[in-house]
Amino acid sequence: MSLPVAILAGGLATRLRPTTQEIPKALVEVAGLPFAVHQVTWLRAQGIEHIIFCVGYRGEMIRDALGDGGRWNVAIDYVFDGDRLLGTGGALKRAQPLLGEAFFVMYGDSFLDCDLRSIERAFRAAGCCGLMTVFRNDNRFDRSNVLFVDGCLLRYDKRDHTPDMRHIDYGIGVLSPRALDPFPPDEPFDLATVYERLLANGELIGFEVSERFYEIGSPEGLEETRAFLARRRADAGFTS
Repeated sequence: MSLPVAILAGGLATRLRPTTQEIPKALVEVAGLPFAVHQVTWLRAQGIEHIIFCVGYRGEMIRDALGDGGRWNVAIDYVFDGDRLLGTGGALKRAQPLLGEAFFVMYGDSFLDCDLRSIERAFRAAGCCGLMTVFRNDNRFDRSNVLFVDGCLLRYDKRDHTPDMRHIDYGIGVLSPRALDPFPPDEPFDLATVYERLLANGELIGFEVSERFYEIGSPEGLEETRAFLARRRADAGFTS
């Protein structure tokens, strides 16, 4: 049985307004389908059986659109932030009871191309509390924020970028729920803080992937992702 996947989909998506004025980012149309459908379809093809959407802004619309996941032969649960946005880390903390003995975590605006089975094997072999996937970015698609040398994750910082950082947090990781234990429930915090704490304690490994990521968090990224997924669907024989 594969690990569950937590998808962080609770943000306000202000950079995509007015497109996201009435719908959450996860339901923005990309190559003929809501973006979340592309994510769920890809995850199921990777062998994933359980997905937890951590939702906030207009999260009910995501639940109504995707339902229980039965049409993809996958189980989907939803965890709502509540009265205030909890951030990426706080949302995971609220979902902690559903996350099992370990789980993947990814962002609700990213489309990735990697082998989840290989990532899970690396996590289990390391016997540590967390794994971060990294990509050799060289500041191409966003600011590089990871120092990764000879297979070792040496530094990660989303705020203080240094010239020797050539890799970037690719957008999917694996965590043990105990990585969230130091943080109080129902308080906002960022997933980056979890990674930083694990790295400082020697509990985070890096796993390098070779294929670039796509994201819909900006208008430019959305158009690029639309073009990529349209090509992907055409290659697979879909015409709409």
